[in-house]
Amino acid sequence: MKYLILGQGGWLAQKFNRYLEDSYNSEVDILDLPALRKELDDKKPKVVLNCAGITGRPNIDWCEDHKAETVAGNVAVPLNILQACSEKNIYWVHLSSGCVFQGEGKDGKGFCEDDPATPPSFYSFTKYWADQILKNFPVLIARLRLPIDVEPNPRNLIDKLAKYPQIIDVENSVTIIPDLLEVVKKLIEKRCIGIYHVTNPGTIKHSEFMELYKKHINPEHKYELISVEDLYKKGLAKARRSNCILNTDKLQGEGIALKPIKERIIEVMEEYSRKFQPEADSPLAKKV
Repeated sequence: MKYLILGQGGWLAQKFNRYLEDSYNSEVDILDLPALRKELDDKKPKVVLNCAGITGRPNIDWCEDHKAETVAGNVAVPLNILQACSEKNIYWVHLSSGCVFQGEGKDGKGFCEDDPATPPSFYSFTKYWADQILKNFPVLIARLRLPIDVEPNPRNLIDKLAKYPQIIDVENSVTIIPDLLEVVKKLIEKRCIGIYHVTNPGTIKHSEFMELYKKHINPEHKYELISVEDLYKKGLAKARRSNCILNTDKLQGEGIALKPIKERIIEVMEEYSRKFQPEADSPLAKKV
C-alpha cells in the first residue's frame, strides 16, 4: 500500500481515498497509540495522510464547550501519528487550517506560513498548537481555508452559506477541494516538509459566492448581509470566526500554480450545479 489515510471515513478522508490510487481509508482509533502502531505494521504504507480533526458540530462553537475533546482530536491525535510514524520512519502529511490568522497580513499581501498567529477561537488555538509542534519535525503540513467542493456536502462552504439567512461579507482566502487533492499529491511526490498554504490565489467575499449560487443554483435564494459584530450581537456565533488572507508564494515557489479564485469559483459553481439535487420538499425541487 502506498497511502494510509487517517480520519475514519470523514469528508476529506473519503475525497483523498477516491483520488489517490493504492490508498486505504483506515478506521483505526488514532488516540490508541498501540492500535495505530499495529495498523502501520499491518498495512505498511509508504505515506500516511492525516485527515482527522475536530471542527465541532454544527460548527466550531461546539469546541468552546468541549475543550478536552477538541485538544484530543486536534493536538493529541497528530502527536500520536508523529510518534508512530517517527518510530517507523514513515513520511506523513497533516491537514491543518489557515484559521489561525485574522486579517490581511503584512502590507495586505496575506499571512506567510511562518508569520506569528493570533488564533481567534479555541478551535483555532488547537490547530496552531499542533502546527507549532509538528513544524519541528519532517512532516508536510497543508493549511486549507473554507473548503469548497464541486459536490454538495454539509461540510462544503457552498452548502453552509446557502443555509444561512444572514451572512457576513469579508474578504477571505479559500481552498477548492479538487485543487487541494492535486496539490497535496504533488507535494508528497516532491517529499516536501514544513507548512504550506494551499489556497487558490486571491480572495472572495461571501456575497460573491451567493450571487453565483443564485445564478447557477437557485435564482430565488435570499440572504441578508450583516456586519461581523452583528454576528455576535445577534447570538449567531459564539466563538470568534477567522477571516483572513493567506499568502501562497511558498507553494508557487515549488512550481505549483493554482487558478485564481475569482476564475476558479465559476468553474466550481457550474460543476456543482450539475450535481446539485434539491430536497424533495423544497420549492426548487418542485420546479425542477
